[in-house]
Amino acid sequence: MTNTRSPFSHAEYDRRLAKTRTAMAKAGVDVLFVTDPSNQAWLTGYDGWSFYVHQGVIVTMEEQPVWWGRHMDKIGGHRTCWMDHKNVVGYADHFVQSTEIHPMQDLATHLKARGFENARIGVEMENYYYSAKAHSVMGEELPNAVLMDATALVNWQRLIKSTDEIAFIRKAARISDRVVRTAIERASPGVRKNDLVADILHAGITGVDEDWGDYPAILPLTPSGLDATAAHLTWNGEPMREGEATFFELSGCYRRYHAPLCRTVFLGTPTDAMRRTEAAQMEGIEAGLEAARAGNRTCDIANALMRVLAKYGIERSGRMGYAVGLSYPPDWGERTASIRTEDKTELEPGMTFHFMPALWMDTWGLETTETILIQESGPAETVCNIERKLFVKN
Repeated sequence: MTNTRSPFSHAEYDRRLAKTRTAMAKAGVDVLFVTDPSNQAWLTGYDGWSFYVHQGVIVTMEEQPVWWGRHMDKIGGHRTCWMDHKNVVGYADHFVQSTEIHPMQDLATHLKARGFENARIGVEMENYYYSAKAHSVMGEELPNAVLMDATALVNWQRLIKSTDEIAFIRKAARISDRVVRTAIERASPGVRKNDLVADILHAGITGVDEDWGDYPAILPLTPSGLDATAAHLTWNGEPMREGEATFFELSGCYRRYHAPLCRTVFLGTPTDAMRRTEAAQMEGIEAGLEAARAGNRTCDIANALMRVLAKYGIERSGRMGYAVGLSYPPDWGERTASIRTEDKTELEPGMTFHFMPALWMDTWGLETTETILIQESGPAETVCNIERKLFVKN
């Protein structure tokens, strides 16, 4: 029995498996154990809030993948995975958060039963969801196997999006438009930040028309005033104030696909310095988009932006963007190619990035960003449709 409600066709999953197996062969991996929830979903369709316990996907060179996890989550696997039900397996609940036994002991029995006790097993060592304890137990239970670091092996196969994936990202972008527009419209002196975020979340989950919204991999980042000089702050119960800038770092989400979008609102009259920085940021974004062409590299986007900022006397360091697509908490980035001066990844049609030339100054922050799609020819397309500027509300 197989699930017919998976978000993509069997042909799409076959394409993904073929790419993954080619990468496995190139890396010398006999069998791959995938723990990243985004990679699990990309390969199998599995979708559940169960990544707080040990779970993963076993990928071999020939047979259907096997989703492995907690027994109570096996039913969720039947409901969301495209594979035959016999390829969704669960371990007993007495393994969960036990100090006596470990779920990796159960995983090892499945690998041994499939003849992999002496295999080269790829694991995602640099991963939020694969613990040092898990790796230790795997080694103890499979002493004759070779545990290889296969971090991001699947992630890199996800970099170029299929036509079906791009369609989902466009749906997410329409939801991003809605949530950012909601933030801009609701922002006003005296409005409590938590009330504003409640409206943002409502808009995101409501979605657009028949395209319902899912929970984003990052919750709304909405700092104001001095808080906006820092990245990655969420919200509090303080009222918004006149004379402060607030940046909104948000994303719509459709079937786990994201299209991040940031805009900044100033309540009152911006300073000349802020207006000059806005002009630099807008010009830098245009230069970056012009450089975001198939055949160029991610560093070309970063360098184009940096040249404009230097002309305005603005110093900036760090990443200016990253690949995006299908993601689970705590990050909507794909953890592969980055838009930064040292990254030489060649741009190819179908790649999607969050181009994020955010500027955090001494007393305020200015975030204006775009999710971009690399085209067959010409500059990158911006998939969202909110005007690119500093929004001023007097």
